[in-house]
Amino acid sequence: MIGPTRLRPFESEALGKGAGGDKTFPIDKTAEDTIVDYLYKSGMPLTVISEEIGYRDINGGGDLKALIDPIDGSKNAINGIPLYCSSIAFVEGQHIGDVVASLVVNLLTGDCFVAQKGKGAFFNEIPIHCQSDDGLYLVAYEAQNPRLDLANILPLITSFRRTRCLGATALDLAYIAYGSISVFVTPAPSRTFDFAGGWLLVKEAGGVVTDLYGNGLEEVRIGLDNKVPILASGNERLHQRSLQLLKPSLLS
Repeated sequence: MIGPTRLRPFESEALGKGAGGDKTFPIDKTAEDTIVDYLYKSGMPLTVISEEIGYRDINGGGDLKALIDPIDGSKNAINGIPLYCSSIAFVEGQHIGDVVASLVVNLLTGDCFVAQKGKGAFFNEIPIHCQSDDGLYLVAYEAQNPRLDLANILPLITSFRRTRCLGATALDLAYIAYGSISVFVTPAPSRTFDFAGGWLLVKEAGGVVTDLYGNGLEEVRIGLDNKVPILASGNERLHQRSLQLLKPSLLS
C-alpha cells in the first residue's frame, strides 16, 4: 500500500519502455519488483507475464501463469491523483477464459478484490455481487483518444444518471463487481493484463463482460500484445440495453 505518499506526485521521468510498449515510470518498476519478489518467495512455480518485464519463469516456471499489471492507473499515480491499483490474474491455459483466480488491490486504501473461478468474488473477504436491477445509474468509461472514443460511446454514457472516468480499468471492473458501477465501457482496445483480473471478478459477481458487439472474451489469448474493447455490465439485462445504445454509433 502506498500510504502517506498517496497525495504526492511521483517521479514522472520515464525509465524507458516496458515490454507492453508503454513508458515505465519508477512507481511501475517498484510495484512490479515487489510483486515478482513476493511470487518468488511463495515458492510457486509459474510463468510471469507482466507489463514491464514481459515473460519470466520463476521457481522453475510452470503451466500456471501470472498475468500482472503492476500499476493500473500510472498516469493518476505520477500526477498525484489517488486512484490506482495492482492487478494479478492467474491463468491455467492460454485464454481469458482460463483465468482461475484474480486479485485487484487498491494501493491507496489497501482494499482487496479477490475472485476464484466457481467460488465467487470478494471485497476484503466479504462476498460481493453486481447490480441486480437494470437501472442506468452510473456508467464509467475510458477514453484513450477522447476525440475519437467519446463519439462512439456518447449514446451510452448520456443515457445514464451519472458518469465517471477513473483512469484505471481494473478498478472500474472491480467496482462493477462491487455493485457501485452499473456499466463500464472502453472503446479503445484494452490489453489482457489490464482487464483479465477484473474480468473474473465481474463474472464471479454475476456480471457480463464482452466486446462492444456482444462477443465474449473467453477465447481472447492472453499476452502483451492482444487487445480488445470492453463492455462490462452488472447483469444481462443491463448489458443488452447497453449494446442497443451503442449499436447505432458503432454501425455509422
